[in-house]
Amino acid sequence: MRVLVVTAVEAEASAVAGPSSGDGGPGALPGGYALLRSGPLDVLVAGIGPAAAAAGTATALAAAGPGAYGLVVSAGIGGGFAGRAPVASLVVADAIVAADLGAETPDGFAPVDALGFGRSVHHPPAGLSALLAREAGAVHAPVLTVSTVTGTAGRAAELTARHPRAAAEAMEGFGVAEAAAAHGLPVCEIRAVSNPVGPRDRAAWRIGDALAALGGAFGRLVPVLRAHPFPSRPESS
Repeated sequence: MRVLVVTAVEAEASAVAGPSSGDGGPGALPGGYALLRSGPLDVLVAGIGPAAAAAGTATALAAAGPGAYGLVVSAGIGGGFAGRAPVASLVVADAIVAADLGAETPDGFAPVDALGFGRSVHHPPAGLSALLAREAGAVHAPVLTVSTVTGTAGRAAELTARHPRAAAEAMEGFGVAEAAAAHGLPVCEIRAVSNPVGPRDRAAWRIGDALAALGGAFGRLVPVLRAHPFPSRPESS
């Protein structure tokens, strides 16, 4: 069964698909989306942020129809938390967390599920995500989804206090997970770290190294994804 990999931008999709991309496949989709086919992977560029990610993922899944995919993966580059995931390292999520979906209260931030609405965490299949982390040489820890990239030490400290195990932040994982869950599919998230989470310093970013790490990870993981029996139900909370 095939795997849908959702990225934000073309550079990430190219890194994931590698040199074997473009060997046929679904091609154009409604809404102007397109898929790259590479082995068992269909790689989608959905756009930046959780809303774009959810819309693109849902469009691709609906166009493919039931049974076309066994797994959805959110993949790309992101920020790494100090002491957890250095630049150019890899993170495989054991939880996909909507870190800023909720409300500010006098007692601090309250996630949306604590308010009695919806959910703020999706859990990838534990055995599969652990296997992917081991094969990729990645940190296995929560990845935070944010709508605004962290750019200050204060914000980084706040997120670390709320999510002490988090290793990375990015902008699409939770949106991808919501769409996958709506279609009854399990989801994973894989991030290559391009910059530290904290004060915004473009000179310290290593986007090329992160993209190379992402491509290398998928080169190692494709055989695992080919062989793994995917769970029939998503895990969420």
